Parts: sequence; C-alpha cells; structure tokens
Amino acid sequence: MPQRAKIDAEIEACFNVMAELRPHLKKHEFLPTVRNMEAEGFRLIYIAEDNKVVAAAGYRIYSNLFMGKHLYVDDLVTAERARSSGYGKRMIDWLRNKAQTTDCKFLHLDSGTPRGRAHKFYFKEGFTIASYHFSEEL
Repeated sequence: MPQRAKIDAEIEACFNVMAELRPHLKKHEFLPTVRNMEAEGFRLIYIAEDNKVVAAAGYRIYSNLFMGKHLYVDDLVTAERARSSGYGKRMIDWLRNKAQTTDCKFLHLDSGTPRGRAHKFYFKEGFTIASYHFSEEL
C-alpha cells in the first residue's frame, strides 16, 4: 500500500526512483524542493519493498473552473527494475481512491509524448486523452 512521505528520510528515499522520471533533478535540491512544493499542496507518496522505494508519485488536490475539484498527478514512476510488477496499478488505485474520498470530480495527469509504455498502462487503467497540453519554456 502506498504511504505518504512525511519525514525528511522518507522524501529523500524517493529521490533515486523519481530521478528515473525526472533526470534533471539534483539530489541536494530534492528535499527542499519537495518541502516548498508541499506548501503549495503537493503530496509525495511511495511504495517500498525490502526497505527500497520501488514506486513514487506526487499529486495535488485543487479546483479550477474547467474541472472543479480534482486530483492532478504531477509525477508517477516505478523503478525500472520493478516495472510490470503491479506497483503502478497500486499507485493508480490509491490515487483514484484518494480522489474519490476527497470528492474530486477528476483524476488526471500529463504524460510525455515519447512514453509509449506509460500510455499503454494509462489506457489499460481507463484513462483517455482529454486534451493537448501546451507549454513554453521561459
């Protein structure tokens, strides 16, 4: 079962797995960045097996005019060594339950266009492509 990373050591233990998804992350910046994001509503959850994090996800619950109250998944990753072992499904199930129990109308996420395996997984889990996401680096 996923659990929330609350103490510094739990957050830091998520770094290596999260860096597989976000290779630009720097270990010495990870904890202060997560703590700053928590002040904005971010929550970090993880699954550990044999005292090693095998999956991690970051999410936020907030409202907007488009979706009303919703749970947005910022990051979702299973360690390469542990993929196709059911951890991603456990994370999605937990996030879906969290969204439902907090009266969210939607559970949603973005996934980079080259991540075909992830897309196949999301379709299998019942997600659909709902929009294009546009960005501009400033």
